[in-house]
Amino acid sequence: MTQVLNDPSLWPTIELNRVLSYFIVMASIAMIYDWTLTFGQELELVWRQRWSLMTFLYLYVRYVGILLSATNILTLPSISLTDVVSTVLNIAICWSEIVFDTMLGGELLSCSTSVILTWLKQNIMQVIVFARLHAMHQHSRKILIILVVSFLPYVMWLVVYAVLQSTEISWEELILSGTYSCGSEGYNPILPAVSWTLGTVWEVIALCLAVRIAIIDFRELRRVSTRRSIGEVLMKTHVFYFTAYAAASFITFGVLSPTIADASPVGIAIYYGVLTVVEFVQKFVLGPRLILSVRAYKAELEANSEAGTAMIAMAFHEPVHVTTGSGV
Repeated sequence: MTQVLNDPSLWPTIELNRVLSYFIVMASIAMIYDWTLTFGQELELVWRQRWSLMTFLYLYVRYVGILLSATNILTLPSISLTDVVSTVLNIAICWSEIVFDTMLGGELLSCSTSVILTWLKQNIMQVIVFARLHAMHQHSRKILIILVVSFLPYVMWLVVYAVLQSTEISWEELILSGTYSCGSEGYNPILPAVSWTLGTVWEVIALCLAVRIAIIDFRELRRVSTRRSIGEVLMKTHVFYFTAYAAASFITFGVLSPTIADASPVGIAIYYGVLTVVEFVQKFVLGPRLILSVRAYKAELEANSEAGTAMIAMAFHEPVHVTTGSGV
């Protein structure tokens, strides 16, 4: 139910939403810009290749990011969420849940759409990291056990968190002095902090496994080579991804600080705005590049292999001129 309020005491909240909207637009533009930069790679390395589970995961991550960007734009203070928009967004989210068997429970409200999309996106990102590390360790059973043991508690908590988000928190549209906003009741800041804690533990384990495979790869390179190794590719992308995740975790923990709660509306908006930008970069920019980097490396190896085979074939087919002397 929409509430219309014209209380002057709410003007700081209006200012907070206005400043935060600038960061939302900034993050959305950065994500779309990165998509345009990498679309050529995506077309060559994803769309034109043999489709696999990783292909579907990449497309889901990339284009759910675009959908989330659109929903964030729709939550700006100058835009009202009509019943038609809410219905369309809810249908899209429900189909996403059906495809990936994500059971959230409860009714998906329009104001909570971005929260649900972010939850789905985070789950898929962890599956990508899981599959990536398992493949890089040549599908080792020992590594698989380590990944499952460290990943399972995080997934179980995310399911609990999703249920709490959809059942305990109620969302409604607010019209504050002519601007539009989403209000919530029952929100507990401890819940995301627990999620980021478990997620950070998982990401640290994933980073350690990435470092391990990089060290093994470097040791196996006995001869001098100018080409990139898979360890270099893995480390370059995963370290950036982990750094962004660590930054987002640190900022999220800061929300629990009384200093943040007592800050000015503009200060709070800037704080949450930085968190929004960092999360967008981590999930929607560095996330898809985790897959693109490995596929680009494999394509480079295949191209070099085909070039070497072609040179050998040319050497075998090269005509040999034999000269004979006349004074025998």
